Amino acid sequence: MRIPLKEVTPELQSAEVIGWIHEIRNLGGLSFFILRDRTGFLQATIIKKKAPEAVLEAAKDVSRESVVKIVGTVKESDKAPGGREIIPEQFEIISKAETPLPLDVSEKVLAEVDTRLDNRYLDARRPKVSAVFQVRSAVTRAVSEYFYKEGYINITTSKIVAAATEGGTELFPIAYFEKEAFLNQSPQLYKQMMMAAGFEKVFEIGPIFRAEEHNTTRHLNEATSIDAEISFADHNDVMKILEDVIIAAYEYVDKNCTDAIETLGVDLKVPGKNFPKITYAEAIDMAAVSTNEDIKYGDDLSTSAERAIGEEMGEHYFITDWPTSIKPYYAMPYEDDPKICKAFDMMHPRMELSSGAQRIHQYDLLVEQIKQKGLSPESFEFYLKPFRYGMPPHAGWGVGMDRLIMTMLDLPNIREAVLFPRDRHRVTP
Repeated sequence: MRIPLKEVTPELQSAEVIGWIHEIRNLGGLSFFILRDRTGFLQATIIKKKAPEAVLEAAKDVSRESVVKIVGTVKESDKAPGGREIIPEQFEIISKAETPLPLDVSEKVLAEVDTRLDNRYLDARRPKVSAVFQVRSAVTRAVSEYFYKEGYINITTSKIVAAATEGGTELFPIAYFEKEAFLNQSPQLYKQMMMAAGFEKVFEIGPIFRAEEHNTTRHLNEATSIDAEISFADHNDVMKILEDVIIAAYEYVDKNCTDAIETLGVDLKVPGKNFPKITYAEAIDMAAVSTNEDIKYGDDLSTSAERAIGEEMGEHYFITDWPTSIKPYYAMPYEDDPKICKAFDMMHPRMELSSGAQRIHQYDLLVEQIKQKGLSPESFEFYLKPFRYGMPPHAGWGVGMDRLIMTMLDLPNIREAVLFPRDRHRVTP
């Protein structure tokens, strides 16, 4: 039975292993084959004068990235990776790789991002790429476990909708039988409807779609969002929950992904508690001083402004108390100053990771806010109806999973954090 390469030790004496040929070196009377699977590497050493003829023939015919099965004796070896090697008694080529390869999995010759993404199945064999997705899997598990432990209900909302979640035109229209429908921007409206259903605490990890014509290293048109919504909570309550979720994700990775972090060469630092908070007004003042940009109250923060504020803050932080005019219609205005709302963004020094707010739960105020945004309440009737039959106060947020992984692992491009990214130009593979 196949043994994972990491578990092959001299104590076994003999083993059957299956993996990819990562590297081949021929040195006269010796041939070295570095095998790779997702657990690590193992050197197979063929002594040409002693090896069976069938082993020599197979070894002569094999190519890099072919899948092979080797049965042999395991020995200690100071010069081999991991201090052990296997001496083949059987060498079977299970699946031979064509040559030349579309890209170099051993990373001796670097490939452009587009070449890598065009051949993602091959690119993902690279240990550094595999490590990214081991971490992403761990983050998904850590976040889910946090929510389950805290009594949240995991929901799955529709990604085909009749109207925009947040208004605007950044929607992908689709032909839906005799109607026009759209790919959902966010589970926002459905999360809130579940507050009316009495679920009280819900979460969802799923895809969202934004038809934004960006072409940057931090934007995608299909992304994964971590969403939470909590009844009988305000914006301050859910900021604390968001902080706890981020810390839980970092702590889990720090504890359980040591091999992946070492492979990536990342200096992972678990964030400290009590993320600092600055108001929107303080943020634009800070950005104006640092960038010399003419930033007016009510402007959204530019990329350069975010970067300047992040450099000064130097850690995860919140921007609070945003102008009501630039946040979605469902953000709750302050009672004593309706021009400001109980909305927040959670930031990494490099970029925004999350936005959230206490939501409006009063039907009349919500209708009024929808109208003020130039939208038609009739288009949101399915959403508004639950607010007429007992909607509790509630608050929530959404976190970009892709950006969370990008910033956690200090990746240069958000596409590095997604297996099959979708942007303005890429719809395959």
